Amino acid sequence: MKRVKQSFSTRMLMLALFLGVLAYFGVQAVRYIDDPLTTTLAYPYQVETGLELSGWVVRQERVLEDESGGLLRVERGEGERVGVGGTIAAVYSDQASLERQTEIDTLNSRIEQLQYAQSLALEAETTRKLDSQISQSILRYRSHLVADRLYDANEEASQLRALVTKRDYSDAGGMDINAQLQALQQQAQALQSQAAYSVRRITAPVAGLYSGIVDGYEAALTPEAVKEMTPAQLGAVTPADSGAARVGKLITGREWYYAAVMDVDDAEFIQRQHSLSLRFSKGVDQDLPVTLDSLGPQENGRVVALFRSSAYLQEVTLLRQQRAQVLYSVSEGIRVPKEAVRAERAYLTEENGLVSESGTGVYCVVGLMARFKPVEIIYSGDGFVLVRSTAESNTLRLRSGEEVIVSARGLFDGKILQ
Repeated sequence: MKRVKQSFSTRMLMLALFLGVLAYFGVQAVRYIDDPLTTTLAYPYQVETGLELSGWVVRQERVLEDESGGLLRVERGEGERVGVGGTIAAVYSDQASLERQTEIDTLNSRIEQLQYAQSLALEAETTRKLDSQISQSILRYRSHLVADRLYDANEEASQLRALVTKRDYSDAGGMDINAQLQALQQQAQALQSQAAYSVRRITAPVAGLYSGIVDGYEAALTPEAVKEMTPAQLGAVTPADSGAARVGKLITGREWYYAAVMDVDDAEFIQRQHSLSLRFSKGVDQDLPVTLDSLGPQENGRVVALFRSSAYLQEVTLLRQQRAQVLYSVSEGIRVPKEAVRAERAYLTEENGLVSESGTGVYCVVGLMARFKPVEIIYSGDGFVLVRSTAESNTLRLRSGEEVIVSARGLFDGKILQ
């Protein structure tokens, strides 16, 4: 009987222990499933605010024409600055004259390469310098091709060929360079004497940037004319049709403009902003600073807004009708969910042991504790806000990459998180 009694007591004890363990894990499971603690990482973010526009790039332009006939060869690149009297193009009387000039240019290029090789001490340092320049030129050539800037790619290809030739001469060790140089100079002089009366130069009547594209809007879209236009007049602008032989044009002055139709309210709002920039949909890689120069006559609640800029004029020589964004506000801060921001009275312990009171802030996971870090909201978006820290203490300053508590039960500063 005693043995049976001990067995029964042991079984009851084991049952109680089992039920206790089961209850413990049950409570933990319920707490795990029902625990509202969720977190996310804070990270730096930038929000740009602006308006979508469709308009016209306007410049002060002078078209260059030539009706004398002959074969035209432009000697200026797109966006290149030309002084008064500077050569823009050459006109050759016939094909033979043009081919002769091409041969002269080839000879002059080879002469320049030989003179370069002759003037330098052809040592290992020189060849390393050329190797570096060739590598950089290849990278520039590739970037021009990727960006579809074929004119720049062609120019870079010419420079690359010249560098490769110089590298070849450096390997030759200077042998027979003097003899080759004299022979090439004699050939070039002979050809130049033959070409003296078969070429005519077209020069710049005024200083400006050269552009090879003439689209017919040069006379219609001037800054003075656009300032007086109504939205209907701007929309009705058409290019001029001229049968004259056009060499290109010169963009005079140092400013360019962008004209776009806007609602009056939007235009007046933009007029009150202190910092504006334009971001074109294509053609230019960077945002361009602008100012609102003028607003034209109102028509059915709309006006022509004319923006002005003096930045990167050489980058907009090919632009005319363009979509763009006018940006008037850029907010930068730390992005956190709206649910993570709490407006409550929190008593914070500073590094020096003093206790301070704070209102708006976020709770962050610091070790095993929840710490309240005061912030200021600088932008409110769809489901998120941008904030900046307002704490003077390093331990309470919100930083990018911290784990921010989005939801939890019974939060307070210093709470131990399990």
